[in-house]
Amino acid sequence: MALRWGICSAGKISHDFACGLSTLDSSLHTIGAVAARSLENAKEFAELHKIPTAYGSYEELAADDNIDVIYIGSVNSAHRDLCLLFLNHNRNVICEKPLSLNVKQANEIISLAKRKDVFFMEAVWSRFFPVYEKVRDIISSGQIGGVKLVRANFAKPCLRKERTLKKELGGGAAYDIGIYPLQLALMAFNDEEPTSVTVSGHLMEGGVDECGNITLLYPGNRMAALLYSGLCTLTNDAEIACTNGLIKIYSPCWCPTQMDVTNLETGKTDNFHFTLPTPRVSPNFDNSEGLRYEAEAVRQAIKEGKKEHALMSHKTSLLLASTLEKVRNSLGYVVEGDSVPK
Repeated sequence: MALRWGICSAGKISHDFACGLSTLDSSLHTIGAVAARSLENAKEFAELHKIPTAYGSYEELAADDNIDVIYIGSVNSAHRDLCLLFLNHNRNVICEKPLSLNVKQANEIISLAKRKDVFFMEAVWSRFFPVYEKVRDIISSGQIGGVKLVRANFAKPCLRKERTLKKELGGGAAYDIGIYPLQLALMAFNDEEPTSVTVSGHLMEGGVDECGNITLLYPGNRMAALLYSGLCTLTNDAEIACTNGLIKIYSPCWCPTQMDVTNLETGKTDNFHFTLPTPRVSPNFDNSEGLRYEAEAVRQAIKEGKKEHALMSHKTSLLLASTLEKVRNSLGYVVEGDSVPK
């Protein structure tokens, strides 16, 4: 039987998630309903993606017993309240990154998910790409030694719309794109908590962050150097330097299809390339067809009766939220509920 998805919010990322779902076997995945604050917008979305039911409120979607799992693709500031809404209706939920605006909210959401005993996951889609799977396999095998250094860049002009420029909407470059090199570095170090998080960067006039240079330090002289900006463009690739080799992830490093692995002992470089299917409707963002990977991972986890996914566990979401909060606070970007005084 197909996993019946409910889409919460009819914005660009929800559109792309529906595009990703369209590339999967329809006997395993189907979209049963979409909800938006505007019924007109929900109906337009439903018509485009051939969804049978459109709702003009999120409460109606939460009450729909024909839905197995909810995907939340709303603005960042709404994530906490929407997660609580659907969890309180005992729905399985995946919520687009960032899960919340800070650790306090993340703890509240995850605690409720555990009490309700439903599946819940922060939708960090990068971790489900075949390239990321290959990276984890190489690191865990030890074939090129242990990880010593991670370098990742992500910069593109994304701070142009209201949702990205206002603190009250969860704006800023760290929430939008800086989270991606950060989660990659955490993954490379097996989601180990860094001993030190230091940041330099700049805020914009409205108080959200424009750019940042993050350094993570770990025991054993290991570190990560991560650079992000919401107003300019960089190479947007990543490298993971190991004691006996190098992993290069090509741009876009947050949703990659190509990587190289160089073994310094043999001098051999292996290239890996993974192709993406073509959806019926074109997505908005780079390689959004790859949202299919996290969707299928969620289906498998729910089928197996799991309440979280090992690749993006509740513990990992809390670590990511904590580290991201430290990044923002170091730059002077503080929101209500942060662990530092305003």
